Amino acid sequence: MIEFAAASGPRLMLDETSVLDIGGCIVDGVDIAPKRAIPDDGDARIDHSLEGFLFTCGPDHIRHRQPIPGRDDGKVYPLHGSASGHAAKVLWTKFENGNAECRADIDITTVEGLPQRIERLWRIDGATGEVRLEDRVVNTSDRTVPTFLMYHMNTGGKWLDEGTRLEGQMLENGGFPWAFGEEPGGIFCVAAPATEEGFAEVRLGPIAAIGGRTLRVRFRADTLPHLQVWRNQKAPAHIIGIEPVSHRWISRDGLQAAGEFNMLAPGESRSYALTFTFLCTKCC
Repeated sequence: MIEFAAASGPRLMLDETSVLDIGGCIVDGVDIAPKRAIPDDGDARIDHSLEGFLFTCGPDHIRHRQPIPGRDDGKVYPLHGSASGHAAKVLWTKFENGNAECRADIDITTVEGLPQRIERLWRIDGATGEVRLEDRVVNTSDRTVPTFLMYHMNTGGKWLDEGTRLEGQMLENGGFPWAFGEEPGGIFCVAAPATEEGFAEVRLGPIAAIGGRTLRVRFRADTLPHLQVWRNQKAPAHIIGIEPVSHRWISRDGLQAAGEFNMLAPGESRSYALTFTFLCTKCC
């Protein structure tokens, strides 16, 4: 893990063995990542990634295990795509004027055996403590392919309390308690239109365990036009996930039939971005 921090904001542990995703996310001395309080996915790559605060799903698939067309060996698309478990090539890490920056390339082999690349840039603003992730997915293969992306931002449920709420304009009535739905968990996916500067926004808080701070997540609404949220309190799992995502929650076949594949020709790319910060509720 690479320790990554600025003059203010969270202290992150970036996992160079898996997409430079976030393992630990330490706020006020508390690592809010769920660790082993997760469901067993049956995929060692994903079990490892689920332990952390943020992992990247895609770019060849999201959500549904479906047979790969044209294959007679029974192989299916992995539930969370092929990115997890691919090592990052870190190009530089900078700490200047209280700010932090880390740039890496992740070369991925998809389940179909095709090369893809994620060009990743992490930044932390030392003045505001805001973390910003910018990704550019490049089709480095010789075939035109669809591209998908979902960011899983996972918080350990043990750090939340009865006063913690999910809030956002895309949510019913503007928000509700974090433990939504029937026990021991639930999931939903909604359209997430931009509210400011092309970004949608959702909040989780206040969280008493980290000084009453609220997690604010913003994401590009043009390439991440949906928000999926899930929680799972079925032992040993104790987790809630905020998940900006590129596509509706329907099957791969359904997306294709609806003309909702985002196709990339060889050499083409598609860009994504999100930010998060832990706001002092008493001050904001």
